[in-house]
Amino acid sequence: MEVLTAQGLSATGIDTVLKRVGVPKGSFYHYFSSKDAFGLEVLERYADYFARKLDRWLLEEDQPPLRRLARFVEDAKAGMAKHDFERGCLVGNLGQEVLTLPDGYRARLEGVLGDWERRLAACLRLAVEAGELPAGADCDELASLFWIGWEGAVLRARLAHDVRPLDVFLAGFLAGARSRDGGA
Repeated sequence: MEVLTAQGLSATGIDTVLKRVGVPKGSFYHYFSSKDAFGLEVLERYADYFARKLDRWLLEEDQPPLRRLARFVEDAKAGMAKHDFERGCLVGNLGQEVLTLPDGYRARLEGVLGDWERRLAACLRLAVEAGELPAGADCDELASLFWIGWEGAVLRARLAHDVRPLDVFLAGFLAGARSRDGGA
Protein backbone atom coordinates (compact mmCIF):
# COMPACT_ATOMS: atom_id res chain seq x y z
CA MET A 1 0.00 0.00 0.00
CA GLU A 2 2.85 2.37 0.83
CA VAL A 3 4.48 1.88 -2.55
CA LEU A 4 1.23 2.23 -4.48
CA THR A 5 0.20 5.42 -2.65
CA ALA A 6 3.55 6.88 -3.65
CA GLN A 7 4.00 5.55 -7.18
CA GLY A 8 0.64 4.27 -8.38
CA LEU A 9 -0.01 0.82 -9.82
CA SER A 10 1.16 1.29 -13.41
CA ALA A 11 4.55 2.67 -12.38
CA THR A 12 5.16 -0.03 -9.78
CA GLY A 13 6.71 -3.32 -10.80
CA ILE A 14 5.77 -6.45 -8.91
CA ASP A 15 9.45 -7.11 -8.25
CA THR A 16 9.64 -3.82 -6.35
CA VAL A 17 6.70 -4.81 -4.16
CA LEU A 18 7.98 -8.33 -3.57
CA LYS A 19 11.42 -7.10 -2.61
CA ARG A 20 9.90 -4.60 -0.19
CA VAL A 21 7.83 -7.23 1.61
CA GLY A 22 10.30 -10.09 1.25
CA VAL A 23 8.03 -12.47 -0.66
CA PRO A 24 9.25 -14.77 -3.47
CA LYS A 25 7.62 -14.30 -6.88
CA GLY A 26 6.29 -17.86 -6.87
CA SER A 27 4.45 -17.22 -3.62
CA PHE A 28 2.95 -14.05 -5.07
CA TYR A 29 1.46 -15.91 -8.02
CA HIS A 30 0.11 -18.59 -5.68
CA TYR A 31 -2.16 -15.93 -4.14
CA PHE A 32 -2.70 -13.56 -7.07
CA SER A 33 -3.29 -14.45 -10.69
CA SER A 34 -1.83 -11.15 -11.89
CA LYS A 35 -0.58 -7.72 -10.92
CA ASP A 36 -4.08 -6.40 -11.61
CA ALA A 37 -5.65 -8.90 -9.20
CA PHE A 38 -3.10 -7.81 -6.60
CA GLY A 39 -3.92 -4.15 -7.27
CA LEU A 40 -7.64 -4.74 -6.73
CA GLU A 41 -6.90 -6.53 -3.45
CA VAL A 42 -4.72 -3.63 -2.29
CA LEU A 43 -7.53 -1.26 -3.28
CA GLU A 44 -9.96 -3.28 -1.12
CA ARG A 45 -7.59 -3.10 1.87
CA TYR A 46 -7.09 0.63 1.33
CA ALA A 47 -10.86 1.17 1.10
CA ASP A 48 -11.33 -0.66 4.42
CA TYR A 49 -8.49 1.27 6.05
CA PHE A 50 -9.74 4.62 4.81
CA ALA A 51 -13.37 3.88 5.80
CA ARG A 52 -12.19 3.20 9.37
CA LYS A 53 -10.16 6.40 9.27
CA LEU A 54 -13.17 8.41 8.10
CA ASP A 55 -15.34 6.85 10.79
CA ARG A 56 -12.75 7.70 13.43
CA TRP A 57 -12.96 11.39 12.50
CA LEU A 58 -16.51 11.85 11.18
CA LEU A 59 -18.21 9.96 14.00
CA GLU A 60 -16.50 11.84 16.87
CA GLU A 61 -19.57 12.59 18.94
CA ASP A 62 -17.74 15.01 21.25
CA GLN A 63 -16.96 17.33 18.31
CA PRO A 64 -19.30 19.49 16.23
CA PRO A 65 -19.80 17.93 12.76
CA LEU A 66 -17.82 20.46 10.72
CA ARG A 67 -15.01 20.34 13.28
CA ARG A 68 -14.88 16.59 12.67
CA LEU A 69 -14.25 17.26 9.01
CA ALA A 70 -11.59 19.84 9.84
CA ARG A 71 -9.89 17.33 12.14
CA PHE A 72 -9.85 14.77 9.31
CA VAL A 73 -8.12 17.36 7.12
CA GLU A 74 -5.60 18.15 9.87
CA ASP A 75 -4.81 14.45 10.18
CA ALA A 76 -4.34 14.17 6.41
CA LYS A 77 -2.05 17.20 6.40
CA ALA A 78 0.06 15.70 9.18
CA GLY A 79 0.29 12.38 7.33
CA MET A 80 1.33 13.98 4.07
CA ALA A 81 3.98 16.10 5.78
CA LYS A 82 5.23 13.09 7.78
CA HIS A 83 5.85 11.23 4.53
CA ASP A 84 7.38 14.28 2.84
CA PHE A 85 4.44 14.53 0.41
CA GLU A 86 5.51 11.34 -1.35
CA ARG A 87 2.29 9.48 -0.55
CA GLY A 88 -1.11 10.48 -1.79
CA CYS A 89 -4.46 8.79 -2.00
CA LEU A 90 -4.47 5.36 -3.61
CA VAL A 91 -7.97 5.98 -4.98
CA GLY A 92 -6.86 9.27 -6.49
CA ASN A 93 -3.71 7.68 -7.92
CA LEU A 94 -5.65 4.82 -9.48
CA GLY A 95 -8.29 7.24 -10.75
CA GLN A 96 -5.59 9.06 -12.67
CA GLU A 97 -4.43 5.74 -14.11
CA VAL A 98 -7.90 4.42 -14.93
CA LEU A 99 -7.42 4.55 -18.71
CA THR A 100 -4.53 2.09 -18.43
CA LEU A 101 -6.19 -0.23 -15.91
CA PRO A 102 -8.63 -3.09 -16.56
CA ASP A 103 -12.32 -2.18 -16.60
CA GLY A 104 -13.01 -3.59 -13.13
CA TYR A 105 -11.07 -0.77 -11.54
CA ARG A 106 -13.39 1.96 -12.76
CA ALA A 107 -16.46 0.51 -11.07
CA ARG A 108 -14.59 -0.32 -7.87
CA LEU A 109 -13.07 3.16 -7.62
CA GLU A 110 -16.50 4.72 -8.13
CA GLY A 111 -17.84 2.41 -5.42
CA VAL A 112 -15.16 3.47 -2.96
CA LEU A 113 -15.75 7.16 -3.66
CA GLY A 114 -19.50 6.59 -3.29
CA ASP A 115 -18.89 5.02 0.12
CA TRP A 116 -16.79 7.99 1.21
CA GLU A 117 -19.50 10.35 -0.03
CA ARG A 118 -22.17 8.54 2.00
CA ARG A 119 -20.04 8.70 5.15
CA LEU A 120 -19.39 12.42 4.72
CA ALA A 121 -23.02 13.16 3.77
CA ALA A 122 -24.13 11.64 7.08
CA CYS A 123 -21.76 13.98 8.94
CA LEU A 124 -22.97 16.94 6.89
CA ARG A 125 -26.59 16.09 7.75
CA LEU A 126 -25.58 16.34 11.40
CA ALA A 127 -24.06 19.74 10.59
CA VAL A 128 -27.43 20.83 9.17
CA GLU A 129 -29.18 19.58 12.33
CA ALA A 130 -26.66 21.49 14.47
CA GLY A 131 -27.21 24.70 12.49
CA GLU A 132 -23.66 24.67 11.08
CA LEU A 133 -25.00 24.43 7.52
CA PRO A 134 -28.19 25.89 5.99
CA ALA A 135 -31.37 23.86 6.46
CA GLY A 136 -31.78 23.33 2.73
CA ALA A 137 -28.23 22.15 2.07
CA ASP A 138 -28.01 19.14 -0.26
CA CYS A 139 -25.62 17.03 1.80
CA ASP A 140 -25.24 14.33 -0.84
CA GLU A 141 -24.15 16.89 -3.44
CA LEU A 142 -21.87 18.62 -0.95
CA ALA A 143 -20.22 15.31 -0.09
CA SER A 144 -19.69 14.60 -3.78
CA LEU A 145 -18.23 18.09 -4.24
CA PHE A 146 -15.91 17.55 -1.29
CA TRP A 147 -14.35 14.35 -2.64
CA ILE A 148 -14.02 15.71 -6.18
CA GLY A 149 -12.16 18.72 -4.84
CA TRP A 150 -10.26 16.82 -2.17
CA GLU A 151 -8.53 14.54 -4.65
CA GLY A 152 -7.35 17.60 -6.57
CA ALA A 153 -6.14 19.27 -3.39
CA VAL A 154 -4.17 16.15 -2.41
CA LEU A 155 -2.57 16.06 -5.85
CA ARG A 156 -1.66 19.75 -5.62
CA ALA A 157 -0.25 19.33 -2.09
CA ARG A 158 2.01 16.55 -3.36
CA LEU A 159 3.08 18.69 -6.29
CA ALA A 160 3.81 21.74 -4.12
CA HIS A 161 5.21 19.76 -1.16
CA ASP A 162 2.99 21.94 0.99
CA VAL A 163 -0.27 21.49 2.92
CA ARG A 164 -1.59 24.88 1.76
CA PRO A 165 -3.73 23.38 -1.07
CA LEU A 166 -5.58 21.31 1.55
CA ASP A 167 -6.19 24.43 3.66
CA VAL A 168 -7.35 26.44 0.65
CA PHE A 169 -9.68 23.66 -0.43
CA LEU A 170 -11.24 23.17 3.00
CA ALA A 171 -11.77 26.91 3.51
CA GLY A 172 -13.42 27.22 0.09
CA PHE A 173 -15.54 24.12 0.60
CA LEU A 174 -16.80 25.27 4.00
CA ALA A 175 -17.49 28.82 2.77
CA GLY A 176 -19.46 27.47 -0.15
CA ALA A 177 -21.31 24.88 1.93
CA ARG A 178 -22.31 27.48 4.51
CA SER A 179 -23.63 29.82 1.86
CA ARG A 180 -25.71 27.25 -0.02
CA ASP A 181 -29.42 27.29 0.53
CA GLY A 182 -31.36 24.53 -1.06
CA GLY A 183 -28.70 22.54 -2.84
CA ALA A 184 -25.31 22.33 -4.43
